[in-house]
Amino acid sequence: MEKVIKIWLTDSEIWIQTEDGKTASERFADYPRLKFATPEQRKNYTTDDFGIHWEKLDEDLSFEGFFQKKNDNLLYRLFMEHPELNASAIARRMGISQSLFAQYISGIKKPSEKRLNEILSTMQEVGRELMSIKVEDRSLVTV
Repeated sequence: MEKVIKIWLTDSEIWIQTEDGKTASERFADYPRLKFATPEQRKNYTTDDFGIHWEKLDEDLSFEGFFQKKNDNLLYRLFMEHPELNASAIARRMGISQSLFAQYISGIKKPSEKRLNEILSTMQEVGRELMSIKVEDRSLVTV
């Protein structure tokens, strides 16, 4: 992929331009953390050779993904339908690269059947842990 030389934001999208003049955009509406972020939060990003990172929003977009058709896969649907899920935390818990996990979600890379089952099992495990919190454990929470 050509080097990205320009990045700019509009009210609804983030745009990139490569050295060879190609432009592409991603809609904030497709990424719940960006959709509900303030304009100031959206401006607070860093970049590297691979993509754009919003550390405080826990969101990453790969430059490669701007130019690829989005696949409607199971992981993509899960994370888009449940923006409360933290993809980076799931990746850390599994001990896999956060950028690789983001590529699985976006459909840029396809996990093996075994890896997909590991991801889903980890997510189910987190759900079971949350469901097992007892009422007395919640007594420490003040209302």
